Amino acid sequence: MWVTLALLGVTSALFVSGKVRSDLVAVGALVALLLTGILTPAEALGGFSSPVVIMMIGLFVVGGGIFQTGLAKMASRRLLRLAGTKETGLLVTVMLVTVALGAFVSNTGTVAVLMPVVISLAHRAGIHPGRLLMPLAFASSLGGTLTLIGTPPNLVISDALAAAGYEPLNFFSLTPIGLVCVATGIVAMLFLRRFLPRHKKGKAGDTDSLMFDELAREYQLMQNLFRAQVPPSSPLAAKKLAELDIPRRYDVNVIEIRRKLSLKNQFFKTINQEIAGPDTEIQAGDILYLYGPFERVRQLAADNGLKLLDRQAEEKMGAGSGGAGESYVTEEVGIAEVILTPHSRLAGLPVEKSGFREKYRVNILGIKRKDRVLLHHLKDVRMRPDDILLVQGTWKDIDLLAHDQQDVVVIGQPMEELRKVTMDRKAPIAAGVMLLMIALLVTEWVPAVAAVMIAALVMVILGCVRNMEEAYKTVNWESVVLIGAMIPMSVAIEKTGAASLLSGALVESLGAYGPLALLAGTYFATSILTLFLSNTTCAVLLAPIALAAAGQIGANPHPFLFAVAIGAGMCFAVPFSTPPNAMVMAAGEYRFKHYLKAGLPLQLVMGLVMVAVIPLIYPF
Repeated sequence: MWVTLALLGVTSALFVSGKVRSDLVAVGALVALLLTGILTPAEALGGFSSPVVIMMIGLFVVGGGIFQTGLAKMASRRLLRLAGTKETGLLVTVMLVTVALGAFVSNTGTVAVLMPVVISLAHRAGIHPGRLLMPLAFASSLGGTLTLIGTPPNLVISDALAAAGYEPLNFFSLTPIGLVCVATGIVAMLFLRRFLPRHKKGKAGDTDSLMFDELAREYQLMQNLFRAQVPPSSPLAAKKLAELDIPRRYDVNVIEIRRKLSLKNQFFKTINQEIAGPDTEIQAGDILYLYGPFERVRQLAADNGLKLLDRQAEEKMGAGSGGAGESYVTEEVGIAEVILTPHSRLAGLPVEKSGFREKYRVNILGIKRKDRVLLHHLKDVRMRPDDILLVQGTWKDIDLLAHDQQDVVVIGQPMEELRKVTMDRKAPIAAGVMLLMIALLVTEWVPAVAAVMIAALVMVILGCVRNMEEAYKTVNWESVVLIGAMIPMSVAIEKTGAASLLSGALVESLGAYGPLALLAGTYFATSILTLFLSNTTCAVLLAPIALAAAGQIGANPHPFLFAVAIGAGMCFAVPFSTPPNAMVMAAGEYRFKHYLKAGLPLQLVMGLVMVAVIPLIYPF
């Protein structure tokens, strides 16, 4: 027992110091428990087969699908449009939207999605982003209290109850308590916002724009991009681009073709995008993306019976509206800047005779030469070694171009940029999968872990996550290893009697004052510890102690374990206690004092309210 307590003390000290990675500390503690004979190999490795760990992996994949399809951003933007420009309305709406999203996906992912949207809203409303970003971070933690899958501590206490022979929690077991948390947090922030930064930022901007939008603006792409539909009577129909010679005749480039797919070929996809090449055949009904001066585009349309489409006209085959670069960048097609190498064989050649499109299967949209951007008559421009070319092509071809560094070098990492592009057409599918998962969890038709894994599998199969490699990348493996390695620590605490000793000390000091005092001690011990440890670690360590303490006084263990889960998640007093708190620090221009002035009172108020409310909902 004393060895276990010593290991627990050393592990906690290393967690608090932050000098060693938390997952490495957890694995080190696991190995120590194994080497000292406290745990058998099966017990030591049992944490990695725990339903909690498997559910976390599945939830990361489901969350990845929600983010990669743009579902989270679409929903949040639409809801936030209703907020208006009044600070109070914005604050309440931001917190409610964040809570709703945070109930189903990780708080870190929630803040990552909403932060640029909220900053943009703050700029448009003329208020400092810091007035909204801290409420955003706090609300992401509040949302985790609403559902079983909202935050890992909820899963931890459910697993602890099941291991002790009690019924595991259902999907909405925490919802009544969570609603009180949400209401308390929003009302408290309306008063505590006085401690947040007030002055306006000098520069307004929309950080929700991607690199692609910036490139589109720099190269003035949207001023030179036009769409034209090919009617059946057009002389262009059924002809290849090579025989039409449009660039030479009209000084216009056909850079992309979008056409409606036949039902027998489509699978949750309505349009096909094709980078235009010499062998591309134009078909009736195609929408051509034409790049060039408007007068020349209009002449091309007049000569060939094309129907010019309004810039805002919907294509009725899946094209959405987005930022400046939306027409150039999708999950299939992208843009990138490339430079010629000093000894490139392309140097000195005019674009038309360089064979660039034929060799690399990408279009040159513009050339940046010193302080000038060349956009027209590109076919006659001779390329120089110091030129920067803006190219468009499929992501696959851009990636291949990045690996051919003999003649050109791609600036940046194309495949990393691809991961920032949301697959908007898959958003309805992702929404359906998420609703399916929730339905399975609520109805309990299958075990909770099976419901989550089914949803994760369907997300991958239906393409809401691009492929299995991307699915693996959505998982925060540090968190998975941390929980998998720390669960055996709780087993050791119980097995060696350390849980009984610690819970006995807790009962001895507070038990005489009744279960309410013991509940308060459990909650605030967790709340203080979570200032230094992750909420998951706190839950894993304190769940067996709270369970044992409840048993010693013959009380219902549910309120004590709920106190652990809620206390572990409600950490607002320091910036580095949770990832969301840290994520908003720079953008909100916060200092440590802002967290102390606004977060510490909220954490204390939340504790007092929870100690009073939990026994009312779940009596001792």
